[in-house]
Amino acid sequence: MNAPLDAPAARDVHTGSIEDSFETLAGEIDRSLKAGERYTVTLEAEDSDFVRMNRGRIRQPGFVAQRYLTLQLVRDGRHAKHTLTLTGRPSEDRARVRDALANLRAVLPELAEDPHLLLPDVVSSSRVNRGGPLPSAAEMVEEVLAAGEGLDLVGLLATGSVQRAFASSEGQRNWHSIASFNLQWSLYHRADKAVKSSYAGLAWDAGELRGRMSLAQDRLVLVSRRPRALTPGRYRAYLAPSALEEIAGLLAWGAFSGRALATRQSALSRMQESARLDPRVAMAEDFEAGVAPGFQSEGFARPARVPLIEGGALVGSLVSPRTAREFALTANGANAHESPEALVMNGGDLRANDALAALDTGLAVGNLWYLNYSDRNECRITGMTRFATFWVENGTIVAPIEVLRFDDTLFNLLGANLEAITAERELLLESNTYGGRQLTSATLPGVLVKQMNFTL
Repeated sequence: MNAPLDAPAARDVHTGSIEDSFETLAGEIDRSLKAGERYTVTLEAEDSDFVRMNRGRIRQPGFVAQRYLTLQLVRDGRHAKHTLTLTGRPSEDRARVRDALANLRAVLPELAEDPHLLLPDVVSSSRVNRGGPLPSAAEMVEEVLAAGEGLDLVGLLATGSVQRAFASSEGQRNWHSIASFNLQWSLYHRADKAVKSSYAGLAWDAGELRGRMSLAQDRLVLVSRRPRALTPGRYRAYLAPSALEEIAGLLAWGAFSGRALATRQSALSRMQESARLDPRVAMAEDFEAGVAPGFQSEGFARPARVPLIEGGALVGSLVSPRTAREFALTANGANAHESPEALVMNGGDLRANDALAALDTGLAVGNLWYLNYSDRNECRITGMTRFATFWVENGTIVAPIEVLRFDDTLFNLLGANLEAITAERELLLESNTYGGRQLTSATLPGVLVKQMNFTL
């Protein structure tokens, strides 16, 4: 039987405004501060429904309400942090914050000065509320199961509101709240034969869900055909946005990092010299297109857009405050890992509905996985095809293929061998929920490449 979802009225959600509570705690720190001390404090909070489905039924519904406060105390170039979980009981939380402040004050004299510490010298406050209202998780799941009725559907729905906030002793206040959903599901045929799909965003559309489910069902029929085994070699290929997301995710491991580029450890280091991608390739960190806040944990405001690649050339990087101080660069709101949180790639002129016709004969790649660098200096990437990858002839899907491993460079895939980019792009939200829902996204098109190298 389907497990029932908790009714909202039955949930023990802390009452009152999260924003007001955060402001109250920041005020408590302001009043407790001593001469010569500075502080920053950040909040990570969420009220999320998680629903796991298997065989077209609800298997594990759950609700998570969590609030984490991280307080940093700074004095004479020394700094230390303390993270605590808020209880939602005002007097208790204020006392815990005072205790954390006292503990940090006791620790600071034992620490060495940090030569790379950099805090904002300009106050930049902001307040953003985006997304919603969304249907309840129960309503969403009901529509998902109805659309996939009779199918072996397995998936996870994560939905609800996520908050990020910042305050400092200089009076800066930043608030970011976003209501979003992320549905990931697969329709299984047998064993490892399945079609993986996703639907994410800030506004739920039942018609859009049904359209995606219908497409997945069409692909499931094709997956049931006898798979074709291809020999290693070079094949024309169309990479769907979900496949390109895996490549973008690998690039997030330092490729756009200001520190990695300064120390020649970036996979895109060659682009600091003469290497280029196709002139049609343009990428940027675009916070207005994603779900991430317009500020980072040290309180630096983020530009609405940070160009990274334009006209196929590397034109920018993501620079955190510490990297800026160490390498005499300008900080641009990057996180400590200097990884993209709202990566966008410009679209082209190929209609997505025409992609298979443009491919003509070759591989339609829906998903990739297990990606890694086989040669970081050359930005050579290796990985496996996954789930529904099909052999196409004369613009028509003929059969699924057995799993293949590819090994190719980004300079080939998005450079010399790039044939077309789709006009349509898809917003893809990070599905990782380890420790909490992540405010990371990628907005990507599909790409058609003249040849892609498969090694086994």
